[in-house]
Order: sequence, then structure tokens, then C-alpha cells
Amino acid sequence: MIDQPQNHIADQRPAPAFALAHDWLCGYRGGEAVLERIARLCTALGTVDRLYTMFDDGRPLAPTIDGLPHTVSPLRCLPGSARRWLLPLYPAAVASLSRALARRQREHPVDLLISTSSAAIKGMHAPDGVPHLCYCHAPARYIWSARDQYGAGRGLKARLRATGLGAIAKPFAAWDRATAAHVTTFLANSAHTAAEIRRCFGREAQVVHPPVRTHAFTPDPGVAREDFWLFVAALEPYKRADAAINAALHAGAPIKVVGSGSVAADLRHEFTRPGVEFLGRVPDDTLRDLYRRARLLVFPQIEDFGITAVEAQACACPVLARRAGGALDSVIEGSTGAFFDADTPDAIAAAADRCPQNAHACRANAERFSEPAFDHRIEAFIRSTLSH
Repeated sequence: MIDQPQNHIADQRPAPAFALAHDWLCGYRGGEAVLERIARLCTALGTVDRLYTMFDDGRPLAPTIDGLPHTVSPLRCLPGSARRWLLPLYPAAVASLSRALARRQREHPVDLLISTSSAAIKGMHAPDGVPHLCYCHAPARYIWSARDQYGAGRGLKARLRATGLGAIAKPFAAWDRATAAHVTTFLANSAHTAAEIRRCFGREAQVVHPPVRTHAFTPDPGVAREDFWLFVAALEPYKRADAAINAALHAGAPIKVVGSGSVAADLRHEFTRPGVEFLGRVPDDTLRDLYRRARLLVFPQIEDFGITAVEAQACACPVLARRAGGALDSVIEGSTGAFFDADTPDAIAAAADRCPQNAHACRANAERFSEPAFDHRIEAFIRSTLSH
């Protein structure tokens, strides 16, 4: 249960009304976990009028999100699985949501718009006099930082994706940078993302690390560590599962791969050797058991934050990470993990030899990223924004 905040806002003015915005509601991952925490906090502080989104495929996600009225852009009639192919239409979809919010404001005014964005929803324009607080997971990766990786792969679909991104990248980036002016205050999920917001949008951001379910991911001193490496991520090109598997094979270590995604079939076809086990998506209790038993979590990708690195540490599992991105915020070298500087098998395997086994340090570090810690920081920014 979320801690009920002391509503000092209500001591001075009526309880605030909020509008929330999120890129799409087509599955529950880290972005939706952040949205759910923010929605619960806003409900405790005041009221949430409604949630604005470009896509909504109607599936249940989380209690507070599901209980809110949803306003969906005209793209809602298209399949959620096609949403990444509709990037050229995102600016028009966001503009339609801005107009819907403006119409709603005339009869049901809100005091604050809060967006959680990794694609385009931060471009929403709040009504006059309403501040816009944006929690940014990343500027759109397929435009600003990982376009080549999103365009990688085999077959016709990969070629079409690369061609499409090449055609839309420049005009979308111009729109994305211009609409950053619609945001009053940016919050970033890591120092890496704050630097990306500065580079891409020319704006400063405050860091608020995302919430991690440290109460659900816990160590078990009665479970013995085993020799296998663990990789946990969506199987997308930029996650670099291939680098993790090649490094484990080079080190002579078995590796278990958890996740699904667009390159899953290619990976299964490429890595048919003994010692490589693809588990697909697994439930939380299975994932927790894997974190508790693995020798280490290998984390070769450059992530904006990387919740799995903290989940692993919460279960006393050290992290073998690329020295870049959000891992610099969450992993302590020599205490809760080890860094490598190049994603080559030699470099990763050498770092694995330096990876410590310090259960107490891992757990203590993970607790810095708990859900209550996130709630406290977000509430402070909400109150500050409303008071100006």
C-alpha cells in the first residue's frame, strides 16, 4: 500500500486535480509501473481527472491505471502491435490529445499535467496556466540514441524499419525538440537520461530514480549461488543479449536468458550450443528464484536506468555491467558489481572475474531505489510545481 501523504496542499487550497499522460497502454513494464505509482500518489493528494494516451489496447494493467477514465488519440483504432510503425503520426496524435485536454479544461479544470514519456507524449501542450511536469524515461531512443540498433536485424521487416526511421528521424527530432518547450519541469530516471535531455532538448532535468519493488525481490540466505550467468531483458537489438551470451560462452559459464522480443527467434537460431538456455518471459516468483541462484546478472546494454540491475541486487545478486548509462547510478564497482568498458567477450569475461559476492552491500544499495523513496521524491516535486 502506498503511504498516505500528509496533504499540506489541502491546508492552503482545495485538493488539486491532475491530468496524467502516457505514451501507450499496451502492456505492463517499467514505464507503466512508474505511471501506476504516480497515479496512486496523485489520487492520494487530490483527484485524477483522466489519463491521456496515444494507444490503448484495453488489456488490464494495474488497479489505479485501469480505474481512471482514458482519453485515447484517433490512433486507438489501429493495432497496438503496429504502434512503432506509426511514428510519423505521433505528433498529430499528441496534438489531438492536447486539444481534448483543452476542451476538458473548460468544464473540469486541472491544476497540473503529469506525463510519463519515452516516445512523444511529453509534447502535449497543457492548457494556459497549467504547469506540465514530465517524468522522462528517455528521449525517443529510435530517433536520438539507438536508431542504428532499431534498424538492425535480418529480413524485409528490418530493412523497412531502417528505411522508415531514416526518413522520419530529422523531422521528428525537430518536432520533439520544439515541443520540449511545453514542459515546465523535466524529471529524469537517471543521470544518463538527464544528460540526454540536455543534449536532445536543451533542457535541464532533476533525477528521480524509478521505483523498484524491493519488498518483492528479496534475498534468501538459504539458497545457494550457482555458476550460471543470468540475462534479463526484452530481446530487442539494443539490449545486447548477443554480447551477454558470447561473453558467457567465452568464459565457459552457462547462461539463462529471460525475456521475449523482436530478435528472440534470431537469437535462438544463432545460439543452439549447450549451456545457453532461453526461458522466455517468466513470472515474478521464478525471476526472484533465478536472481537468488545466479552467480551474476550480466548487463551489457546501455540503459536509461535498468530496473533489472536493482532487482538483482535486491536479491543479493551482483551485477556485471557496461560502464555507461543508468548502471552508473545503480551499481557500485567492487561492492555490488563490476564494470566493463567494451562489450567484447574478453572484456566482459575479465570483469566477471572481478565481480564481488557481497550480499549485504547488494541489498543495502537496492533499498535506495524502493517504492517509498520514489513516492517521497515525486510528491516533493508535485508540491513544488503546484506552489509556483
